[in-house]
Amino acid sequence: MNLGETVHLTKLKGEYRSRIYNKKKLVIYFFAIFIIFILLGIRIGYVMIFRSRHYAGLAQELHERERQIKAARGKLVDRNGVVIASNETVCTVSVIYNQIKEPEKVIQVLSDTLGMSQDDIRKKVEKISVREKIKSNISKETGDLIRSYDLDGVKVDEDYKRYYPYGTLASKVLGFTGSDNQGIIGLEVEYEDYLKGTDGEILTQTDARGIELDQVVEGRKEAIAGQNLLLSLDVNIQQYAQQAAEKVMEEKSAGYVSIIVMNPQNGEIYAMVNNPEFDLNHPYELNSETDAARGTEEYQNLLNKMWRNQCINDTYEPGSTFKIVTATAGLEEGVVSLDSMFSCPGYRMVEDRRIKCHKTTGHGSETFVQATMNSCNPVFIDVGLRIGPERFYYYLQKLGLMEKTGVDLPGEAGTIIHKLENVGQVEMATMSFGQSFQITPLQLLRAVSVINGGMLITPHFAVGTCDDEGNLLEAFEYPMVEQTVSSQTSENMKYILTQVVSEGGGKNGQVEGYNVGGKTATSEKLPRGNGKYISSYIGFAPADDPQVIAICLINEPVGIYYGGTIAAPVISSLYEDVLPYLEIKKAQ
Repeated sequence: MNLGETVHLTKLKGEYRSRIYNKKKLVIYFFAIFIIFILLGIRIGYVMIFRSRHYAGLAQELHERERQIKAARGKLVDRNGVVIASNETVCTVSVIYNQIKEPEKVIQVLSDTLGMSQDDIRKKVEKISVREKIKSNISKETGDLIRSYDLDGVKVDEDYKRYYPYGTLASKVLGFTGSDNQGIIGLEVEYEDYLKGTDGEILTQTDARGIELDQVVEGRKEAIAGQNLLLSLDVNIQQYAQQAAEKVMEEKSAGYVSIIVMNPQNGEIYAMVNNPEFDLNHPYELNSETDAARGTEEYQNLLNKMWRNQCINDTYEPGSTFKIVTATAGLEEGVVSLDSMFSCPGYRMVEDRRIKCHKTTGHGSETFVQATMNSCNPVFIDVGLRIGPERFYYYLQKLGLMEKTGVDLPGEAGTIIHKLENVGQVEMATMSFGQSFQITPLQLLRAVSVINGGMLITPHFAVGTCDDEGNLLEAFEYPMVEQTVSSQTSENMKYILTQVVSEGGGKNGQVEGYNVGGKTATSEKLPRGNGKYISSYIGFAPADDPQVIAICLINEPVGIYYGGTIAAPVISSLYEDVLPYLEIKKAQ
């Protein structure tokens, strides 16, 4: 084979290989395209079959616009059907970018009617969004005025704003709502699920540009109003109590004054005062002067303090009013009787500690009833030591003092007390007359309420849900422990505490025409020797069948600070109004 034939043969082989290679490429391309089509087909089938609802929803969202219809919040109603928290209609103004035809006119009108700067409104009007809120909680009159201009792209929706017709009445109990009409503190947040209701909605059709189609009928789902809450709170008793608290606070230049008025038979709370109260319609405005600027941490801390409910959120050393608990435990345990005799030299030595009586010269020989009338510390030290730590803690548990009361308000504080294993003779002695531990005023009031015959009740405000006429629809139930102490112990305590008021240290708690019982206290605040006190008094009426019980605390009074001198008269004057109002008959 010559050179030419060799070259020709080589050329033929190269062309053959090239054709084979091109065919392979075509086959590969074909299969690749075939596989792509198969994958696309699978994907299309998946989308059409398995994802159809999802994409149909997206398409629907493109052509539908949803607006909420706000639900009216349930009312708060006092025990007599008086509305103490309701709603007033307000409006929210929004703009829809794609629908605005005259932006400058829209900016001018909204600026003039809403009192906002044109620059602020322009930023929102020119923002490309489905719906941009301009301002909420404006009056209905202003909302109607804006509607009257008939501006394309401007929407005015009606909403509700909480309104409290009595302003400061029971502010730290009722609580208030935020800008979204959701409960923030108090009963408003505790019963949020009952009060909030269910929002409705309006569904409108739009074109691809987001412009609403006038000829298409709107879809509408009506809102469901929240349930009204019927309370045990009584507007009149609350007003009496607030007036009494304001008066003594002003007279004594006190830090705060707390009063609770309750039915000891079932735990229904008629009034709860934490003076100074605040305006529920303006809850973010301080009720005292300050140099702190709004929005600062200092200002927020002052707001938190203003909103604080001292009756349940704060603990204190109860002092001599706690002697009611020690006496109850001692009588129930059988370590003391009404006629038991004691001697008070003006102090009692416990281990190496000399614990004084308030009467440093001593009370001398006295019965247990007389010792309670005299509020004699040495006698109660003796009783406490007879009971002993284990049994003493047992009765604290039985009387509900080792747990929260269960009141239907948020943020209730618990007892601060020694661990049982750390209680020695000195700790036992000081606890017996109300020192070296802390409880809340409501905890003590609940424990003392066993003068009702021996039952441990649950303090509460909500009675149930009601209709707009105040008729009860659903009644709420609360735990009650029968015979926490014996009926005999309950009777003995009523007798002792009646003697305290009629002839003892609680004389200023007397109410003309009524037999009442009670106990005073003057608690020195920690650290000892700082000259700051809490003056308090617990009183109930009528003495033979208690229908109302109340406690008053005066924090850091200036000048005379004895509970029997300044706190007992507060409850006495309060009962002069409350007892006739509750139609409690005078003693025969």
